[in-house]
Amino acid sequence: MNKTVNERLADLREVMRRERLAAFIFPSTDPHQGEYTPDHWKGREFISGFNGSAGTAVVTLHSAALWTDSRYFLAAEQQLRCTEFQLMKLKLEGTPTIPQWINAQCTLANSPFTEVGIDGWCSSANSVNALIRDLRQEGGFTLRTNLDPLAHIWLDRPSIPTNPVEVYPMAYAGESAHEKIGRIRQALREQHADGMLVSALDDIAWTLNLRGTDVHCNPVFVAYLLLSSTAATLYVNPAKLSPDVVSYLRAEGVSVDDYSHVKQGLDDYFEYNILLDPDEVNYTLYHQVKSKSQRSTAAATAIVEAESPIKRMKTVKNATEIAGFKSAMLKDGIALVKFLKWLEESLEYRVESGELREESGEFLRPFGSKRPSAERATAMPSPGGEMTEISISEKLRELRAEQPLFRGISFDTIAGYGEHGAIVHYEATPETDIPLAPRGLLLLDSGAQYLDGTTDVTRTIALGPLTDEEKRVYTLVLKGHIQIELCKFPSGSSGTQIDILARKDMWREGLNYLHGTGHGVGTYLCVHEGPHQFRMEWKPAPLVAGMTITDEPGIYLPGRFGCRTENTLLIIPYKETEFGRFLQFEPLTLCPIDKTPIITSMLTNEERQWLDDYHQMVYERLSPHLNADEAAWLSEATAPLE
Repeated sequence: MNKTVNERLADLREVMRRERLAAFIFPSTDPHQGEYTPDHWKGREFISGFNGSAGTAVVTLHSAALWTDSRYFLAAEQQLRCTEFQLMKLKLEGTPTIPQWINAQCTLANSPFTEVGIDGWCSSANSVNALIRDLRQEGGFTLRTNLDPLAHIWLDRPSIPTNPVEVYPMAYAGESAHEKIGRIRQALREQHADGMLVSALDDIAWTLNLRGTDVHCNPVFVAYLLLSSTAATLYVNPAKLSPDVVSYLRAEGVSVDDYSHVKQGLDDYFEYNILLDPDEVNYTLYHQVKSKSQRSTAAATAIVEAESPIKRMKTVKNATEIAGFKSAMLKDGIALVKFLKWLEESLEYRVESGELREESGEFLRPFGSKRPSAERATAMPSPGGEMTEISISEKLRELRAEQPLFRGISFDTIAGYGEHGAIVHYEATPETDIPLAPRGLLLLDSGAQYLDGTTDVTRTIALGPLTDEEKRVYTLVLKGHIQIELCKFPSGSSGTQIDILARKDMWREGLNYLHGTGHGVGTYLCVHEGPHQFRMEWKPAPLVAGMTITDEPGIYLPGRFGCRTENTLLIIPYKETEFGRFLQFEPLTLCPIDKTPIITSMLTNEERQWLDDYHQMVYERLSPHLNADEAAWLSEATAPLE
């Protein structure tokens, strides 16, 4: 029987009373601190019902709350209805911290207990150490890390995945695993470390040139990698490895041990010190090393606390990876043009056939198309079924799947029509799915995994007549997007220094958005890759040539509509002067930007020129791969602004 959230809370509280816990904290993470997790570790979703990628649920004996960021405010409000959970909006004035809220709730309920629980396997060392400090200061609470209550109440809990691992060919990786391990060891020596525990799944996949299917949309697999100055051991379920993969690893100098033996591996680690990234390594394994000398006669291993050097290595793409990105973007662009043409013509067909009513009396085509319907009629078959947010997402996936090397989507498509576009990370469900109409805006954020690269693109599309407000907001978002693309900057600048360019025109209008403006993108890996990013908050990670990063400003008006425009960019050299090396952005995404909502008088001459130049590039790159009708459509969609 599927229990309700409130029934699950009742079961949890029985365990909490038995264990004498005042509260229990459920983060969104797994033992590898991934943004997206295998189903086995989706404890926060199980206990709260909220399925966004970011959030923390906290339960006391008498209350419950969930903290999440602005991307999920609207979605969380909907999903938490009819549950005990109160929504806590991060970064908004008046929102208490988790320790503050626990103290207030336990004081109000006169709780007899002073211990708070969290699963030390699913929380980073830094986050747990901060909680220990803050809980002690806030209410004298202590933190317990050795209990997983879900083991007692999640009766149909999914198992840890056993999906097979595959070798990622050198034709796409461009650098062997043993070469990467050599570079990592050199970086460790510079940090005065003998070895390191690699915990992040995308770091392991990149280092070893392996891929898997353990995490939805992310081609990674559950494992740990322990490096010393002379050895490398992959801790993984052996059922996941074929004899060919084992032979490949052996040839690259990597031995294999069972996933469950990683604690013993840390105990057996023989060198003087080890680098542990406290933001990536979970508290349980971090504590295993820290307390090693207390549990055995072995000499203590000193911990070097530092960022994993792999993070920055994998963000700088080699020539093979860059070529792969461009190949993937070409395939993606072909699929997107086919989709956008289909979307426009399907809407037009329904208007002309009387299935949909257009108040203006004439269908206003997206992307500035001027061809009369008669020119399309022979090439436009009658579309089957209603056009909804879900059905168009599936159509886009089908068109991408026709492209060579397609391996799936890179995240669940965000197709938000009308007011759903204001829900930043909206994902349509059968309960929320709505039909499209020939009016208003459709926000479409999607991406794909190809064997040679990962894509991420957002377009906001006018499906018909727009209000003046919709046009103005759309144009402000486009201006912010273009200003990032036009930027020239010194090598090593932080994305925070550049982020203002996307917002400055919005801020003059009293508008803003609370999510980041851009993130790195992996090479047939996770669509979100860091540590570099565009963001208002200070993020010191430097931007250097060879990195990929998205450019995706947006504006969201709850209950009305949302706009976002996104390209994936490559950072490339610009010029070198007496003041140093300067960099610029090259757009990788090949997809027309809808011109129909633009208030052209709001664009500067430079912004207009950028858009015309971008559209010319899109046409030149894609048209040779399209049939005559598709190329004609793209020619109009990418024609210069009037």
